[in-house]
Amino acid sequence: MSTLLKIQSSLFNGQGQSSALATRFAEQWQEQYPDGKVVSRNLAEDPVPHLNLDRFQAFTTAPAEMTREQRQVVSYSDALIEELKSADVIVFGVPMYNFNVPSTLHAYFDHIARAGVTFRYTEDGPEGLIKGKKAYVFISRGGIYGEDHSQTSFVRQILGFIGITDVEFIHAEGLALNDSSRTESLAAAENRINQVLSA
Repeated sequence: MSTLLKIQSSLFNGQGQSSALATRFAEQWQEQYPDGKVVSRNLAEDPVPHLNLDRFQAFTTAPAEMTREQRQVVSYSDALIEELKSADVIVFGVPMYNFNVPSTLHAYFDHIARAGVTFRYTEDGPEGLIKGKKAYVFISRGGIYGEDHSQTSFVRQILGFIGITDVEFIHAEGLALNDSSRTESLAAAENRINQVLSA
């Protein structure tokens, strides 16, 4: 049975355009794969704690030397990683806030990018260990910045770093410019969803 993991990070929950697009994709995917499973993670409703020194040290402490609190931190991170590993398709809803991803999404990445767990260092450089996944990233923006913007580059880099290299970005831009720009951009994104799932 195929599993789709949907991760949304808009402060507006389901009302955010990136969340709405990610949900639209997940719903149509479910229609196409009725036996499939959709797992949803809403980082606005259930935020991942931001990384601090205590949490970082928990990730780097040997299991035999961990305190009870450190074990809880690592167990929480392990659950996020297992959720990711169990998915065949991962869908992200990512709005732009101050030219970057929401801090809640950054915190999520901080908890799933762990040396020896989701990536390892080799003589040829880092190697991602979460392989064989397909990811779709819906990025919504009020202005127009293009696919080469640092926000897109960051998401591509962090996903590639942990081994997820088959990634398609679907941008919905210019949403705050005027009604026409908003309508056209959202229609183009929804059309791309239809293309992807009918291929």
